[in-house]
Amino acid sequence: MAAKGPRESITLECTECKRRNYTTSKNKRNNTERLEVAKYCKYCKKRTIHKETK
Repeated sequence: MAAKGPRESITLECTECKRRNYTTSKNKRNNTERLEVAKYCKYCKKRTIHKETK
């Protein structure tokens, strides 16, 4: 059962290899723009920028 409220789960995609590596949640009410985070990609074997996907 999904949680009630403004938090929604999102998927993060690597900008270099385009693979979807991480899932997290964000507050849609406070952060309306797309999330960008520097995280480790196990496919590229380095730290890259991961962007929020739909």
